[in-house]
Amino acid sequence: MKLADLTARARRIRLVLTDCDGVLTDGGVYYSERGEEMKRFNIRDGMGVERLRNQGIATGIITGEVSPSVRTRAAKLRIEELHLGIKDKPACLHEIMARTGLHADEIAFIGDDTNDLEILALVGFSACPGDATSFARAAADFHCQAYGGHGCFRELAEFIIAAQGHAQPPVDDKGSE
Repeated sequence: MKLADLTARARRIRLVLTDCDGVLTDGGVYYSERGEEMKRFNIRDGMGVERLRNQGIATGIITGEVSPSVRTRAAKLRIEELHLGIKDKPACLHEIMARTGLHADEIAFIGDDTNDLEILALVGFSACPGDATSFARAAADFHCQAYGGHGCFRELAEFIIAAQGHAQPPVDDKGSE
């Protein structure tokens, strides 16, 4: 897709949704005898959430996992839409659209694997991390250079912000959590 077309699509975005594992994280998880213990999140992605919010663009997570660490991260970042344990992401998207009044062309989604393919095809702006599966890369309009858990969400956020004419960089690029 041409840059001009991507930019035009990004101008309409009012909500950015993301998968968690493989996008906000590098896909790794630490386990102990008690189960899941930790996931690693990128601070710059958190700043991307904040910068979108400052421009009036909402954010959300739709993930198949039910993870306390994702719940904690979403609360810290004040993410408006948190959907854990979702096996049918398109149905979740339709519920969000019905509740918020948003149309598909006002929603972006970034995902990295086969369980994201259907929702990538439904939104107005689809994206994937630089290390996404070949399936997700084929389905996505925008391919981030950054990998999952290494700033790909921030990269997407900055593209959308710039497309909407708000390209001023933040004062502190390290995150303000």
